[in-house]
Amino acid sequence: MFGISPLGWLHTLGSLPALPLALVMLYRHGRIDPRSALGKAYGGFMVLGAVTVYPIAHAPVSLVIATLTIGVLALGFSARHLRVLGRARPYVETVALSLSVLLLLVPTATETLRRVPDGHPLVTDLASPLLRGVHLALLAGFVVGLVIQIRALRRRAT
Repeated sequence: MFGISPLGWLHTLGSLPALPLALVMLYRHGRIDPRSALGKAYGGFMVLGAVTVYPIAHAPVSLVIATLTIGVLALGFSARHLRVLGRARPYVETVALSLSVLLLLVPTATETLRRVPDGHPLVTDLASPLLRGVHLALLAGFVVGLVIQIRALRRRAT
């Protein structure tokens, strides 16, 4: 179904829980909290999704996104321990983990639009206006969400 291999299904279904976990944390805490149980689960599902990209990727950009995802997750989960960041630690943590959500959403939206409906996908070309519009909307949502999170962090710090 949808031309997805068994490993592709592991990748898809393994990373899928990360999105609702991120949304719940954003609603509850205003950000992704890496120290919470939900945050730890989010990190685990994200790593599973990123690592399983390597054997199934067809495009080099997929490997770049997977590597960036692992990097921003590592930064986000370790930021509070990096004394060199000083007072920027909560900001680095928040930006990195928010970026990890964007790095999940862009390929998810792209692959979904290129596969659904089965046999007659909505998008057949990566330069499609629909796909570009979706990517632009995701980027705009990321920027707006990040501004809201950073403002909330600043209010808490004062």
